[in-house]
Amino acid sequence: MTTAPAPLADLDTEALRAAHAEFARAYDELKASGLALDITRGKPSAEQLDLSNDLLHLPDGAYRDAAGTDLRNYGGPNGLPELRAIFADALRVPVAQLLALGNSSLTVMHDTVAQALLHGVPGGELPWGHQSISFLCPVPGYDRHFTICERFGIRMIAVPMNDDGPDIATIETLLATDDSIKGMWCVPVYSNPSGAVYSEEVARALVSLPAAADFRLFWDNAYVVHHLSDERPEPIDILALAAEAGNPDRPLIFASTSKVTFPGAGVAFIGASEANIAWFQRNSAAQSIGPDKLNQLRHVQLLRDQDGLAAHMEKHRAILEPKFAAVDEAFRARLEPWGAGAWNAPHGGYFVSLDVLDGCAKRAVQLAKEAGIAVTPAGATFPYGEDPRDANIRIAPTFPPLAELRTALDGLCTAILLAETEALLAERN
Repeated sequence: MTTAPAPLADLDTEALRAAHAEFARAYDELKASGLALDITRGKPSAEQLDLSNDLLHLPDGAYRDAAGTDLRNYGGPNGLPELRAIFADALRVPVAQLLALGNSSLTVMHDTVAQALLHGVPGGELPWGHQSISFLCPVPGYDRHFTICERFGIRMIAVPMNDDGPDIATIETLLATDDSIKGMWCVPVYSNPSGAVYSEEVARALVSLPAAADFRLFWDNAYVVHHLSDERPEPIDILALAAEAGNPDRPLIFASTSKVTFPGAGVAFIGASEANIAWFQRNSAAQSIGPDKLNQLRHVQLLRDQDGLAAHMEKHRAILEPKFAAVDEAFRARLEPWGAGAWNAPHGGYFVSLDVLDGCAKRAVQLAKEAGIAVTPAGATFPYGEDPRDANIRIAPTFPPLAELRTALDGLCTAILLAETEALLAERN
């Protein structure tokens, strides 16, 4: 590919047509190569899954926890204290206020919303379902959060994200003018997909701003232990900040081992104030007698303690760091010279957020798909799947082998360059 003489937008029409012809030829070659690559979801690779293969023959020996409870039987609705202790420090939740449950934090978040709709939450006068309900949704954000809201008919209000978290001025205005707002989605460490890390200043504001007594922060700490560098944020003790602000019940903290061990066969957590935990336990007692404690024991024996968890995550980092570097390298080599994109280089998490020329994301994703490269649908990082700028593309580099990832990224770059030159030429005609 010819070296870019200038950003695409700065080219005269003749040079832009020449660039378009060049990208079209490269795209035709790409389509003819018969690719079948997938970078749509943030799934661990087979190499990462191998790190936890010992779970397949655990638990080893005894089937009792440290207190002597037979874990093969009913009971233990709070989950194993030993496992809760391993994650309590990273999540900044006291063990007594941290529950270890089933395999999916998404399930726990979904059930928490359902319980609030049916029964209300501590401090609220009515169940959420008896009111008009809205959620604040930082964008770009996590599509599965948005799916929960859409499924329950909860109105979503987009809030712009900054490098240090969601825009507080916007949130303050919305909370002051719209009493239907009862919840807000938050991914405070390595946000999906922007990689942003909430600052303590933003966190303090989120627990301090005037809001309804039944307003809840859904604090999804999915990536709190998923570091990609030695530059690691200090975990925010959101429960302590909320208590200090006089709103101890505002945060609901969620996490899981889905990308630590085996997705679909891991352990999910919820942490909160004593009042919120008692509320959750009371509601969930009608649903379950207890979680899979043998699976929790397997995780205790695999991870052992906080140091064991950290060592395990370093093995993940060794696999993932080169893949995220490959994304940055590909975009610097193919997009940057043409001024064709802006992206983050996250210090952790599972995604890279790429912004292309306004109006070009859907076209670029469609071109990539037609060339055999599946990418997360454009718009997925916004409520209702509608990106008002049609610019954001979420890159999920974790699953494919490195060589396949490089091929997929190169092909995506070709699709982006073709889409952008098409759009710029259309403006000039």
